[in-house]
Amino acid sequence: MATQLSGRERRRFRIRKKISGSNERPRLSVYRTATHIYAQVVVDSDGRTLAAASTLSRDLKTTLGEDTKTDAAKKVGALIAKICLEKKIEKVVFDRNGYLYHGRVKALAEAAREAGLKF
Repeated sequence: MATQLSGRERRRFRIRKKISGSNERPRLSVYRTATHIYAQVVVDSDGRTLAAASTLSRDLKTTLGEDTKTDAAKKVGALIAKICLEKKIEKVVFDRNGYLYHGRVKALAEAAREAGLKF
């Protein structure tokens, strides 16, 4: 019996067939919910997470206050870039995880680029 996949899940699998994170260029994966956004940098060959940030991170949780969700996504993008650069990770492969490159996902990606990550 085949399971039904949502449109996002089908896009996610189609994207993941083409990209994967390596030691030279780990994968920056984005996940969003109705209220929060998460980003993590993953090496797929080892199954290791090198860095992670979200709107629930200790560094951001207190500074978000009355920010919109898009502003919060920008802060998460800047934080993940800062963490990566501290760990000497400069280049990543961006994985939008089936979400459209629009709104919060785009804000996170552009903030990470502005903070110094290359993808």
